[in-house]
Amino acid sequence: MAVARLRTVVLDCPDPHALAAFYAAVAGGTPEAESDRWVVLRVPDGPRLSFQRAEGFTPPRWPHADRDSQQFHLDFDAGPTWAEIDAAHEKVLALGARPLDLEDREKKDFQVYADPAGHPFCLCRIERPDGLDRTAP
Repeated sequence: MAVARLRTVVLDCPDPHALAAFYAAVAGGTPEAESDRWVVLRVPDGPRLSFQRAEGFTPPRWPHADRDSQQFHLDFDAGPTWAEIDAAHEKVLALGARPLDLEDREKKDFQVYADPAGHPFCLCRIERPDGLDRTAP
């Protein structure tokens, strides 16, 4: 039996409005500002993400969490083909992401980026054994 239910994933950042807008463009949804320090994004068919202003924010360093950083990352299913990953790559770069690890496409099914505040996230190539496209209506 679960002790509690996951309510939200919270990302500290210098500008919660800007980071919420970035993730809304990546994953969908509309940011809702609860204050100038807290913005919530309800991702369609996904988790709730919240963005909290943190004065003096220092982004985590990928792949080393060695300076009191709150190291974690978000994984996004960008499709079953590398062509879909490549298209998503161009879109996240246009939104302000920067590449952290694009190596070894033959060995791993993901690429690592930093969002505009420096948090790592991955675009993952997910092959669906059932052949179903979860993005189809």
